[in-house]
Amino acid sequence: ARAGHRGHRLGRRLRPSRGQGAARAHRAECRRHRQALAGDCRRDLHLHQPEPHAGSARMSSMTPQEIVSELDRHIVGQQAAKRAVAIAMRNRWRRQQVDDRLRAEITPKNILMIGPTGVGKTEIARRLAKLAGAPFIKVEATKFTEVGYVGKDVDSIIRDLVEVAVKQEREGAMRRCRTRAEDAAEERILDVLLPGSEPDNATRQNFRKKLREGQLDDKDIELDLLAPKPSLEVLTPFGNQPGMEDMAEQLK
Repeated sequence: ARAGHRGHRLGRRLRPSRGQGAARAHRAECRRHRQALAGDCRRDLHLHQPEPHAGSARMSSMTPQEIVSELDRHIVGQQAAKRAVAIAMRNRWRRQQVDDRLRAEITPKNILMIGPTGVGKTEIARRLAKLAGAPFIKVEATKFTEVGYVGKDVDSIIRDLVEVAVKQEREGAMRRCRTRAEDAAEERILDVLLPGSEPDNATRQNFRKKLREGQLDDKDIELDLLAPKPSLEVLTPFGNQPGMEDMAEQLK
């Protein structure tokens, strides 16, 4: 090695290495890229259909840091609150992954956010519920604690939450079955237009093409469909009177 320079014993100068940090970051980026592309493989969707909401599947793959980063996109400040709810949500998910016998020994921790109006309490909860695919309702509970209050009881909060959960699950099931329902409806229409035809019949395929291109939109056909169950909303007068809400629930 030349004097005054750090070099190799064979006379070659040593090049500074980038270290293991760059390689580790590159591997992590490649891993995230592969995970992002994995959802596009073998999906049963048409090109014109939107991507389904990932919901809890997305939440299960997110670390607390990633949850906080997602909340940062919509909420300014409140880093301590974001970190607390992100860790709590991740711990809840981890509790669901353990054995049932061990799960009973792990008690989940609830969080009570306190602060003035407009600091982001509701928005944090709303965004977190959206990430987890969980139902969310906003309730003004102050009136339930007022002296002399007469009207709906606290159980109505649970009923409202259940209704939101059922509606959300029904919409999710409809999105998951949308492709199969469209294919089944297409086959049903072709059966009416071409009764007794084989699935691989050339004429049937020709009509299928016309149907998808909208060339048969002016045709009228008759189909026998099952009538949906009516969903009637029971409206009771004097809804704020004691006992009226219980009577409405019994009528339902």
